[in-house]
Amino acid sequence: MDFGSSPPGARNDNVNKGQIMERLQTELAVASAQELLQRMTDKCFKKCVTKPGTSLDSSDQKCVAMCMDRYIDAVNLVTRAYTQRLQQEQSRM
Repeated sequence: MDFGSSPPGARNDNVNKGQIMERLQTELAVASAQELLQRMTDKCFKKCVTKPGTSLDSSDQKCVAMCMDRYIDAVNLVTRAYTQRLQQEQSRM
């Protein structure tokens, strides 16, 4: 009898918890991406589409494309700054 080893099923519990955490992280990432896309779409549509119709004219299409590019650039800039600040705070500890 080996008293130093994990109880039966403990390894499976750890594997299951790891799988659950990985799945939760994936679902959170997907939800964040969906929320980002929804916010970006709402903001750019309100800004660029002044006369909604059955199609977008070329100026509306260009405005939406540029708005989305700027929005993504802004999100990336904020994300990088936030990540750097977190790293700085962690290095101080």
